[in-house]
Amino acid sequence: MSTDTRPNSPSTQAPAQTWTQRLANPTQFMKLSDWLLPILSVIAAAVIGYGTYLTFFVAPPDYQQGETVKIMFIHVPSAWLGMMGYGLIAMSSFGLLVFRHPLADVSAKAAAPIGAAFTLLALVTGSLWGKPMWGTYWVWDARLTSVLILFFLYLGLMALRSSIDDEAMAAKQAAVLGLVGVVILPIIKFSVDWWNTLHQPASVVKLDGPAIHSSILIPLLVNAIGFSLLFFALHMKGMRNEILRRRVKALRLAEVERASHGREAATAAG
Repeated sequence: MSTDTRPNSPSTQAPAQTWTQRLANPTQFMKLSDWLLPILSVIAAAVIGYGTYLTFFVAPPDYQQGETVKIMFIHVPSAWLGMMGYGLIAMSSFGLLVFRHPLADVSAKAAAPIGAAFTLLALVTGSLWGKPMWGTYWVWDARLTSVLILFFLYLGLMALRSSIDDEAMAAKQAAVLGLVGVVILPIIKFSVDWWNTLHQPASVVKLDGPAIHSSILIPLLVNAIGFSLLFFALHMKGMRNEILRRRVKALRLAEVERASHGREAATAAG
């Protein structure tokens, strides 16, 4: 009895990769992001534009805060994304240390400056809101202090990477710091419940429903969606840039190695 040994025989075909396995390949990620990034960027711009329209032409002044309430349409999404960015870094760090995911460190590195920018924006807009509401730009209460620590964690991650020449070692050290620092996220979230602070408690995500009127809530959510899409677009662009940077570096190292071998061969022949 003969055995089918054709290359296309089901018994000799490699198992099909899942979409997550395909996405883990940098080349496949570059192909996917090449057409997805422009679409995501356009949608983000459209949603942010609509959110800006709602902010300045539809949302009414608050009965207590007046026009100052509109600062919250930037402040709140920025604060959410500052926390989400660090959560993404922590998940990517876990993927690097545990699963050795090829794109985990790329994701963590790309997310750090974006998360830092949104956290800084949250701090600045919060201070601008605090002056007319609290009479001061800054108070050392639990929420504001913990968000400031989050900003310093972002700076620490970026500084740690830049201080280590060995990229593999820098990635591991940054991943460890990213996982350790994630403890700040529940502190930020529950600081208004654990301590007596000037900062208002949660008013959007609540078990009994939002405590904000729909005329304010809808523009806030639209801006949050727009900012989130912007975050993902910037993150995808940052990952693409990092992959390209590593490819260029690898090509340069290969060129240097070839030149070195050429010199050694010439010296041996001489």
